Amino acid sequence: MARRQTGSELGRFAPLILFFLGGLSCFMVYLCFLATYNSSFSESGGEGDKEIRCCRGIQQLELWGDAVKWGSQFKVNSSEDCCMACKDMCRGVHGHCPCNSWVFCGDKQVCGSRFGECWLKKQNDLLEPDRRDAGDAVMWTSGLVFGQGEGIVGLETEYGILRVKLLPESAPISVAYILELLALRQCPGCQFYRAESRGASWDSKGNHIAYAPFGPPHALIQGTLEAEGTIFKEIPAEFCRSITRGSVAWVGSGPDFFISLANHHEWKKSYSVFGSVLPEDMEIAEKIAHLPTKPEFWSNVKVAILQKTIPIRFQRVKTSHGNLKLNTNMDTDAKLS
Repeated sequence: MARRQTGSELGRFAPLILFFLGGLSCFMVYLCFLATYNSSFSESGGEGDKEIRCCRGIQQLELWGDAVKWGSQFKVNSSEDCCMACKDMCRGVHGHCPCNSWVFCGDKQVCGSRFGECWLKKQNDLLEPDRRDAGDAVMWTSGLVFGQGEGIVGLETEYGILRVKLLPESAPISVAYILELLALRQCPGCQFYRAESRGASWDSKGNHIAYAPFGPPHALIQGTLEAEGTIFKEIPAEFCRSITRGSVAWVGSGPDFFISLANHHEWKKSYSVFGSVLPEDMEIAEKIAHLPTKPEFWSNVKVAILQKTIPIRFQRVKTSHGNLKLNTNMDTDAKLS
């Protein structure tokens, strides 16, 4: 039969007990550290998941424009190098960049002596670039570079205008499609239809709260950018950037898209990010995310659908001395779509 230990018996085993307690404490500290590290590691995408350098263009496209650097005197190894050369001219420049477009010849057989030519150019209207030629017979690859305060379009809703900085270096084909919609001056059918807040899983800066679930709600507003009466062509994958607060990305190959209210590092780089909402306009997205919704299940995932869809209209955003301005003059080319 077991009996209670006396003080003398405890004294005999005191060193062993103290050693055991010390080891247990160290083990618990290690477990806490490991849990914290793994949480941080998984949310950051891992050590090797740093943002890669993305500087891309569209093949079989030749953009026109005034040359700021002649390709006959400037040759590089790749279209990415040509793009970066244009982008480097914008670094530290406030206002309009000296270079906002580039043209590269990268097919050694087709280009012949012009192989490697990199033409750095200046577009008069970045939101309506001058296209000289496009198609299978074109040997050039071309792209755009938007400097600070440039390449911004407005998504007008009844709750305010979401100003989106387009990212042609990361998603040139996606941006080209957005500029086509802008040129149409109308986008019937474009709308938001899903809205989910950050809930208790992400803070106001979009950071994930430790040990909280990753939804639902999923911290996003979702819609479609397919204009009625037009034939939508699927957008190829342009994976480059992680989803962060304000990211504007396609769902699959479009035309459905979403604006993220949080840093979704758990999604890795699995979406084509083509723009980013200006930080000061995120309160409009947050307002939409708290509108009345009804629950639905998509492939066993619970989502929140707006009780009333929100139409979207495109709008140009111009800059004046570095300040963003919305152009609402209905009698000019910059009128609301």
